[in-house]
Amino acid sequence: MTSRRMTVLMPFHTPFYAPLAAGVTLGHFAGEGLDVTVMPAAAFGKGAVQALLDGDLEISLSGLMRSFDLADRAERIIVHFAEVCSRNGFFLLSREPRPAFQWPDLVGRTVLSFAEAPTPWQCMLTVLRRNGVDPGRVRIERERPVAEAVAAFRAGHGDFLEQTQPIAEQLIAEGAAHLAVSMGVATGPVPFTSYMTTPEFLRREPEVMHRFTRAVHRTQRWLATHTAREIAEAIARVFPEIAPALMERVVARYLAQETWARDPLLRRAGYDYLEQILLDGGFIRNRHPYETLVDTAYARRVIDATG
Repeated sequence: MTSRRMTVLMPFHTPFYAPLAAGVTLGHFAGEGLDVTVMPAAAFGKGAVQALLDGDLEISLSGLMRSFDLADRAERIIVHFAEVCSRNGFFLLSREPRPAFQWPDLVGRTVLSFAEAPTPWQCMLTVLRRNGVDPGRVRIERERPVAEAVAAFRAGHGDFLEQTQPIAEQLIAEGAAHLAVSMGVATGPVPFTSYMTTPEFLRREPEVMHRFTRAVHRTQRWLATHTAREIAEAIARVFPEIAPALMERVVARYLAQETWARDPLLRRAGYDYLEQILLDGGFIRNRHPYETLVDTAYARRVIDATG
């Protein structure tokens, strides 16, 4: 089998995307003849959707939200074929301990939210409404990039901070913040991140698609049967800046809430839930057929093959 080089982007440099990192470091992609390089989108210098449309990438990791947005604005299609993260990967942190946190606690308060992507914010709006809180009564600030938002929170601005890992775990370990609630738990199961490609590549390279999806599923099965320490050790070289003990706590928290998909099938129920979140939040205006934005053929084929 001839080795094929591929660059696959992570939307952000975070162990939330451990399934991609593990697939590379454990040799699961290599075992399928795929020489995969992992790179954060910021380092690549171009967003995943544009890179796919421009032909710079063949497959990328991203949020289904990107395809909803593209279909809504430009009537162009990017197809998602394998679910990766089945939970929101963000955490709501408070300045002081709130062991009895309730969503009305946010009324009249300032939340420094994640500025770089809209899905965490859209999920927050849905969770607030579900818990009887008018989002208009909460000051949600999304103007500061991650580093500036964290610095502002440390300096005393805002009452709550919404961030992903390892930032959340680091602040908790330092005592600089306290976990109010996991947004993964609060939002519930949702296809937060998945692998995507163009319809043209999907048609043109069926063998590569099959091999890639098979490697994805192999990694998913490995993650489901190994400990937080083993997973942390497996992905350490992709995140050398994260101390081993901190990485293990990050992974353990994600494992406990069943963050990572057990198989690659992106199911209609999750798709419908995310679409409703984006419609309710005003991020998109139209519904889009599941069969247009999701291809399940390769996921079903590898699941069937493994029983």
